[in-house]
Amino acid sequence: MISNNAYFDNNVKSLAYTTPEGSSTLGVMNPGEYEFATSKHETMRVIEGQMVVLLPNATEWATFNAGEAYEIDANEKFQVKVSTQTSYLCTYK
Repeated sequence: MISNNAYFDNNVKSLAYTTPEGSSTLGVMNPGEYEFATSKHETMRVIEGQMVVLLPNATEWATFNAGEAYEIDANEKFQVKVSTQTSYLCTYK
């Protein structure tokens, strides 16, 4: 089953689905600044656009471009800034 998710006043939208490898979301973020919390380990891959991310326990923001990915452990918070519409694939473990 595919589920439709919307967050931050509809500025972040995703489609959630499950494969034999696990669950994932495919989404798009409008320009803005967001704080996310994790319940599972996440691998976030930027498909198009760019994310500037403040990872947990980091003091400096890191930039991730299309084709690049970063990982977040379960039960963490992280911040994301996007300046143009940006698409992503997030896989959960």
